[in-house]
Amino acid sequence: MLKALLQTLCLAGLSMAALGTMTPITRAERSIDPTDSLPPGWSERLSQEWGKPYFRELQGFLETERSLSGPIYPAATHVFRALQSLDFEKVRVVILGQDPYHGPGQAVGLSFAVPEELRPKPPSLVNIFKEIASDLKVTPDLSKSELLGWVDQGVLLLNTVLTVRANEAFSHRNKGWEIFTDRILTELGARREPMVFVLWGAAAFKKKELIAGRSHLILESAHPSPLSAHRGFWGSKPFSKTNDWLVSRGLEPIDWMRSGF
Repeated sequence: MLKALLQTLCLAGLSMAALGTMTPITRAERSIDPTDSLPPGWSERLSQEWGKPYFRELQGFLETERSLSGPIYPAATHVFRALQSLDFEKVRVVILGQDPYHGPGQAVGLSFAVPEELRPKPPSLVNIFKEIASDLKVTPDLSKSELLGWVDQGVLLLNTVLTVRANEAFSHRNKGWEIFTDRILTELGARREPMVFVLWGAAAFKKKELIAGRSHLILESAHPSPLSAHRGFWGSKPFSKTNDWLVSRGLEPIDWMRSGF
C-alpha cells in the first residue's frame, strides 16, 4: 500500500520534501473499513468486500485525497451511515442519488439529507419537499432535514458514490464506490420481499439492471437538482406512487411527512 501511495504521489508531481509538509490525517480519517460498525445483516453480505483489490485501492485513494486535496465529505465516521442506520432486512424503500453534498457542514451520510440546524437548505432537498407538497397535498416541515424519520420507517438513503472532494461534485466517481454500491443493490434486488427503488438522476439510472426483472417497483426520474428537476422530476409523484404500490401489496405506507422526530 505504501509503494502504491508513493507512486500516486510521484505521478502528481510531488517531491519527498513536499510530502513532509502534508497535513497529517487521523486514524479515524484513514480508515474506511466498517467491519465493526455495520449491523449484522449488512456485515454478513458485505464483509468480503473489504479485502478485495478495488476496495484497497479506494482506501488508498481516500488517504491521498485527504492529505493532498483537503476536506472530504461526509466525515469518515459518516461514510457508511446509510447502512449503519438501517439493516438489510429492514429496508422497504431505496432512494438512490448521485454523491454527497460537497459543501461544508452539509453531508451527513444519508443521500439528500442535511443537519437540521443547517441554513439555508440545499436546493435539491428543497425541491424534494416541494414535490412532496405537490404530490401529497401536504405541507412538509423542511426543518426536519436529516430525514431520520424516513430511515426509521425503512427508507435507505443511498448514493452511488459515498464520498466527495470539497466543492467538486462527483469528484470521487470511478474510484471504486460504484462497485461497492452495485453489490448493495444486487443484494437488495435479490430479496424476495417486495421493495420500491426510487432512482433519481443518470448515475442512479445505471443501477436499474441490478434490480430489474424482480418483484420490486422501480421509479425513475430526473435528479431533483435545480439543473435537472424540470426534465422530469417535477410531477413524477414518487411518494404517492411508492405508497400506492406498498398498500396494494398489503404493506404499510411511508409517512413522508415524518421526516424527523
